[in-house]
Amino acid sequence: MAEERKEGELKTEFAVREEILPIERKLVTISIILAIILLGFLYWVSWYLIAHV
Repeated sequence: MAEERKEGELKTEFAVREEILPIERKLVTISIILAIILLGFLYWVSWYLIAHV
């Protein structure tokens, strides 16, 4: 019985969802935007310098 109770408690602990803080949301957004910009820049560099040699 004790093991069943522990499993139930673990399931409820893992089921709890933490809210994303506003600063975390802002950091994720900035990171994604920066990644897209850098990918575009690297694509442009490879197209301009490497593909047309």
